[in-house]
Amino acid sequence: MSNNNLVYSTDVGRIKPQVQTKPTAKSDGIVRIRRETKGRNGKGVTTISGLSMTDAEFKTLCTSLKKLCGTGGSIKDGIIEIQGDNRDKIKLVLEKLGHNVKLAGG
Repeated sequence: MSNNNLVYSTDVGRIKPQVQTKPTAKSDGIVRIRRETKGRNGKGVTTISGLSMTDAEFKTLCTSLKKLCGTGGSIKDGIIEIQGDNRDKIKLVLEKLGHNVKLAGG
């Protein structure tokens, strides 16, 4: 049983472990709220994109938005999806949090 984790080299000294991080989506500072039905059998969802947050912040924001709207939702690829058309409620909450918000799409 061999351990190949190199911690020190005489050439460069102490070697710090490399931490792999997920690349975050680049944001232009505008949070976009859309209503989408494509690929959902006609059921509408409100999607929120453009947020620059950590995973924990995403989860807490998604949870609070689901409670506010009284619906379900999820996070997929850095985009929060809330069931139903709740754009106006979500826009008010995000503006109170200090985000620059735009309603996009139909």
